[in-house]
Amino acid sequence: MSSPYGSGERPAADLTARARIRDAALAQFAEHGTKGATIKSIADAAGVSVGLVQHHFGSKAALRDACDDVVVEIFRQRLSTAARDGELGDSSFMAALFESSPPLLRYLGRIILEDTPAATAVLDQLASGAEDFLTGTWPDRYPAGSQRVRDAAAVMAAMHSGVTLLHGYLTRRMGAESGQREQATRVPLALLDLYAAMGEYVTSPDGERIRAATNAYRHDTEEGTRHDGHR
Repeated sequence: MSSPYGSGERPAADLTARARIRDAALAQFAEHGTKGATIKSIADAAGVSVGLVQHHFGSKAALRDACDDVVVEIFRQRLSTAARDGELGDSSFMAALFESSPPLLRYLGRIILEDTPAATAVLDQLASGAEDFLTGTWPDRYPAGSQRVRDAAAVMAAMHSGVTLLHGYLTRRMGAESGQREQATRVPLALLDLYAAMGEYVTSPDGERIRAATNAYRHDTEEGTRHDGHR
């Protein structure tokens, strides 16, 4: 069975029936959703009895909570490692998740679509890491705690997590059928190339016109809101 820890070794303390059940549940929830997955299907996938699943977790809801907890913890660990190694701003940080366990990515994609508290926790961690990177790299442009850095970090987290969650589409579209490792190199290279091109575009006359038009629209909207509030 594929472990959510991905290509690395599962921690020795996690070599338990409880962990095998949780990993099977994560894969079942990722594939079929909370409603579609059953205690029996999870037990069958884990190679244990229904009674053992109920003994360890009690209910399907508790099992789903355990899956949420492990996904949040895995991403917390990876963010901590990336922050320690100075990789938070590297496009390869999110792309490296392509080498993770496919059930983990599918599960994350499903809980993001379902807007669960666990998904919010993961995305908030990604955004927090992005804020640290932006402020640390461009402190004048993105002052700590400013609305500008919060907005930029939220968009950055959404963009990078979207690239990760759409790994199946990217594999097909890019023709990277030889495996996850090929995709894990091609995706960050494509991102860097795209960022470079867009950086040139936003400083071009067309980009400046778009910026001016957007700022003008924002100003008009704020003015209209203020006027409406005084009526």
